[in-house]
Amino acid sequence: MTEPAWPAKPAEVLDCLGQRCPLPVIALARRLPELPVGATLRVLADDPAAATDIPAWCRMRGQHYLGSPEPHSFDVRRA
Repeated sequence: MTEPAWPAKPAEVLDCLGQRCPLPVIALARRLPELPVGATLRVLADDPAAATDIPAWCRMRGQHYLGSPEPHSFDVRRA
């Protein structure tokens, strides 16, 4: 049996497409604490700043940034 190409399916998808900085990070900061520890939240964001802002927010808040499985998609696991 082979490993999946990407971590487990996210518990939830947060659609922030069309929102500009800092709205995607604010939405992430509001939603992630409501999920159980270990759950993965996929943030959809097409603002170019999201590619920098979301990983930086995860580092500052001690959350796990899992990467970007596809364009405009960022996976975060709640620590």
